[in-house]
Amino acid sequence: MVKSIVIILLLKLIAGLTLISAMQLKIPPMDQVEPREFLEMRKLQSLSLEFTQQFKNITLKDLEIPSERIPSLQDLQCLADVGLWMSGISSASMWSIKMIDAWGSKPAGILSLNVIDLGNYEQCININQLIATNHAIKGKYCMTEISLAKMLGIESTIIHSVNLKIGVCFPSSCSSSNMDTLLNRAIQSLFNVTLSGELINSDTCQTADREAFPGLTIFTIVLLSVFGALALLATLYDYFICQDQSQLPVLIKIFSIRASSRALFRTTNPKSNPNVIDCLHGMRCMSLFWVVFGHEYMFAFAQPNVNQWSIYHWIQQPFQNLIVHAAFSVDTFFFLSGLLVIMIALRSMDKTKGKLNVPLMYLHRYLRLAPLVGVAMLVYVQLLPLLVSGPVANIGVDDYEKCERTWFWSLLFVQNYATTDICLGHTWYLGVDMQLYLLSPIFLFTLYKWGKKAAIGIVILMILLLVWMFTLMMVKEYSVYYRNGFGPADSNRWLYFSTHLHATPWLVGAVFGYFLHVNRGKSFKLTPLMVWAGWLLSLAIIFACEFSLVGYDKFGGPQLTMLGDALYYTLTRLGWPLALCWVVFACMQGYGGMANSFLSCPLWQPLSKLSYSVYIWHILIQEINVRRIQTNTYFSDYEVMLKFWSDFGFTVLVSYATYVTIEAPLGGLESLLLSRSKPSPVAKAVPEIIKVEKNPISIENVDLEAAPIPTKITTGIEIETAADKASTSAAAETNDPQMNPN
Repeated sequence: MVKSIVIILLLKLIAGLTLISAMQLKIPPMDQVEPREFLEMRKLQSLSLEFTQQFKNITLKDLEIPSERIPSLQDLQCLADVGLWMSGISSASMWSIKMIDAWGSKPAGILSLNVIDLGNYEQCININQLIATNHAIKGKYCMTEISLAKMLGIESTIIHSVNLKIGVCFPSSCSSSNMDTLLNRAIQSLFNVTLSGELINSDTCQTADREAFPGLTIFTIVLLSVFGALALLATLYDYFICQDQSQLPVLIKIFSIRASSRALFRTTNPKSNPNVIDCLHGMRCMSLFWVVFGHEYMFAFAQPNVNQWSIYHWIQQPFQNLIVHAAFSVDTFFFLSGLLVIMIALRSMDKTKGKLNVPLMYLHRYLRLAPLVGVAMLVYVQLLPLLVSGPVANIGVDDYEKCERTWFWSLLFVQNYATTDICLGHTWYLGVDMQLYLLSPIFLFTLYKWGKKAAIGIVILMILLLVWMFTLMMVKEYSVYYRNGFGPADSNRWLYFSTHLHATPWLVGAVFGYFLHVNRGKSFKLTPLMVWAGWLLSLAIIFACEFSLVGYDKFGGPQLTMLGDALYYTLTRLGWPLALCWVVFACMQGYGGMANSFLSCPLWQPLSKLSYSVYIWHILIQEINVRRIQTNTYFSDYEVMLKFWSDFGFTVLVSYATYVTIEAPLGGLESLLLSRSKPSPVAKAVPEIIKVEKNPISIENVDLEAAPIPTKITTGIEIETAADKASTSAAAETNDPQMNPN
C-alpha cells in the first residue's frame, strides 16, 4: 500500500509538471528588433519580383564572369535558359511562372524566429519544359542563406547571428556560383548592399534527375531480398507443407517467420519462477520509450519551425528536464548490463568450478551485435537517400560521408575513441558496452575467487573513476551543461563517450549483481518503515538527478559554476544506478507494489526482445521523416508526442521485420553451429553465459545546424542511450536468459 501511494504521488507530480509547463509556454517578444529593421526585412517579400525585373534583359555581363576566364558552355547555357525563363514570364508562359512562383520569400513570423521559407520544392523540380528537340529546361531547387546582420546592418543581440534561409528555383543548367551572382545582384538592388560569401549551398540543390544505382546499393537491395526470400520460403513451407511442428526441419524453423514470431510473442508468467527478474523487462522498455522520445525532441529542434523562438522558453520549463536529462536512460542500461553479465556468469561459473570460455563469449557477443549494425549502415548510406525527397533532404541531421570514412570503426566497436565522426552516431554506446563486456572476465574471475574483497576493490575503482572525472572537469573545464553558450567542443567525447568515465553505472550494476548472486533465494524481511525509507530515498535521488538544476536553466539567471557542474555530473553518475538498485531489490523481494506489477507485466516481454532492433532503427525512421518535410512545422509538446507515437509505431514494425528475417535467423544459425561443434570441458559451461546480451540504446549526435538557435542545452540533449538486447531465435529457448538467471 505504501509503495502504491508513493508511485501515485510520483505520477501526479510528473503530470502536474507537464501541465504547468504546457500552460506557461508563451513566446517572449523579440523587443530588441527595431521597427525600422523589421520594415527593411519586409523588402524580401518582393525578392522574386525584383529578380524578374532585374534580369528582364539578361546579358553575359550579369553573370560577372572574371575577365581572365572564358565563359564555359555551362555558363552560356545558364544564360540562355534564364533569358528564356524571363521571356516566358513576360509572355505569361505557365512553366516560367511556376518557376518563379516556387520561390520562397520573407518568412512569416520572423519575430518568432521563423527564419526559413522553403518555397515549393515539388513544383520546382517537376518543371520540365521542352525547348528544342535536344534540350529541355528543368527546375533546380536550392536553398539560399542570407545573413540578416550583413544585409540590414542589425546590431541586435538576438538576431545578429541569424540567417534567413529561402528556397529558390532556377534552371538546372545554372551552377551555384551562377545563382550566387544573380541573387547578389537582386539583393543589392533591394538593400543597396553587396553580400560576400556563398549565398547558395550547392549541397542543398536538387533536381528530379536520379543517378543510376551504384554497385553497393544494388548489393544492399540483393542482400535484403535474399534474407526476405529465405524467410518467405521457410514460412510457406512451415505453414502449408509441414503441419507437425515437431517434424519441422531445423533450418526451416530458423528462417520461418511463423516460428520466430511464436518465440517473440511467447510470454512467461512472472510467478512461474521466483528467480526470474521480470521487472527488468519493464525497466528496459520504459528506458527505450525515454530514448526515442528524447530523440524526437532533438529532431523537432532541428526542423524549420514557425515558432522557433518558443524553444528558448520551453528550455526554461520544469518539464524539459525530463527530456534534457534523458541521458540517464544510458546509465540505466549500463546498470542493467553490469548486473546481468555478472550475476548470470557467476551462477554458471558455480556449476563449472570457475571455468569460463572467454573466446566463445566474445565471439557470441560480436555475432549478435555486428550483423544488424552492418545492415543498418548499408541501409543508411545506400537506401535512405532513395527514400527521401524534399527541400531539406540533403541538409544534414547526419552526414552520409561519415559512414564512408569511419564505418569500420563501428564494426570494431571502438568508434567512441577512434573517431569524432561516428557512423550512425547513436551507436557510440555499442562501443562502450562492448568494451565493458570485454573487460567483464576480469571482474568475473576476481569476484569468483576473492568474493567480497573483489567487490570492495570494484567499489574503490568506482570512487577513483569518479575522482578522475571530477578532476578532469575542473582542470579542463569540460562542461556538460549548456545554456547561454557552449562548453569545450570535446566535452562530449571525453566525458560522455569515454568508456572509463562511463563505467560507474556498469560497475554499480556489477556489484549489485554479485550481491544478488550471493543472496540467491534469500528472503529479506523489512519493516514498513524500512520500505518507506527505501522508496523515499530512491525517489529523492531520482528527482534530484532530474530536477536539481531547475533555476539554472533560466536565461539571464544565475550561472552554474564549474564546481557545481562537476559535482552534479559526478554525483548523479553514481546516484542514479544506486536508486535503481533499490527498485530492482524491492521488486524482487515483494516490496514493489504497483511498480513491480507494472514493470513485471508479461506484455513488456515481446517489446523487450525487440529493443535492440528498435534502438538501431528508430533514428533512421525519425531522420527519414525529418528529411521528407515539405513545409514549415510547429513546435509544441503535443506535436512532438504525435510524431513520437507515429515514429515509434513504424519503428516497431521495421524492427519486427528485421528481427524475424535477419536477427533471429542469424542467432539461430549461430546456436546451431555452436551446438554441432565438438564440446570441450570448458565449452560446456558457456551456453548460459553466451546468451547474455547487453545491447545499448543510445542517442546520437545530431547536427542541429538547421536550427537557427543553440539547441545543445546539456549533454542530455545529445541523448545517447542504450537498450538491452534480448534476441530469441526461433530454435532458442522461450525464456529470455537475461531475465532468467537460472
